[in-house]
Amino acid sequence: MIVRDVVTRFAPSPTGRLHLGHAYSAVLAHDLARTGGGRFLLRIEDIDGTRSRPEHADAILADLHWLGLDWDGAVLFQSTREDAYAAALARLRDMGLLYPCFCTRAEIAASQSAPHGPEAVYPGTCRGLSAAERATRIAGGVPHAWRLDMARAVALAAGEGLWWRDADAGRVRADPLAQGDVVLARKDALASYHLAVTVDDAAQGVTHIVRGIDLFAATDVHRLLQALLGLPTPLYRHHVLLTGPDGQRLAKRNDAPTLESVRLRGEDGRALAARLRAGGAGIGIAGQSA
Repeated sequence: MIVRDVVTRFAPSPTGRLHLGHAYSAVLAHDLARTGGGRFLLRIEDIDGTRSRPEHADAILADLHWLGLDWDGAVLFQSTREDAYAAALARLRDMGLLYPCFCTRAEIAASQSAPHGPEAVYPGTCRGLSAAERATRIAGGVPHAWRLDMARAVALAAGEGLWWRDADAGRVRADPLAQGDVVLARKDALASYHLAVTVDDAAQGVTHIVRGIDLFAATDVHRLLQALLGLPTPLYRHHVLLTGPDGQRLAKRNDAPTLESVRLRGEDGRALAARLRAGGAGIGIAGQSA
């Protein structure tokens, strides 16, 4: 069945070159929009000022053209969206749902009773600070992020019925509590991924979000933010992840081969996109599930 009036997006971060895993997401999102005569948008998520590079943004555009993918309208850069993120944060702050967190990563890691990965749930160290203590630290210039008081937020949004729909998993009941008090405004950026992506998807009218299964749980947080901010909930598809010959998922941190390196080997980008459409034949896909 052809779905019409679809708006999808591809939203990479310009912190490195695109790899085959990025290409897979881009092709799937592009084709979903084009099948029904919809719109495919490109957004550059460059809010990480310490790692984002203009040359990487330029390379993203070149890689997509090489794959034979085109997008509709102007490219949206998140670095231009400060006012929108500030407005969303102010609304959540007025609802009594945010608190400043002064903890460093080392302090958070040290507070854990057992070894955890990089996504360990925050133990709530700063949640109980008094208003006076918070004000004193902020006035003293102590660096801080802003975290969402997850329990309070979920209690406030409970009447919304926190469900979302995935093309493969079906109807999913959101469990944002499992993510803990997530950061919505970082110490060194305009906003966190969770806040920026939720606000921008709504602002751009995105109806269908295509992304990797590794972001499945993050959607629970995004569904909560949609309820709190009165934003629409798109339909989702969390696809399996591509792997390399060693079975590892393709990722920047794993030094996955870049599209640029594949292009420089003389491969045809449109032929590569066709292989990705056929399920990644000859590339390798990790059959990960939520």
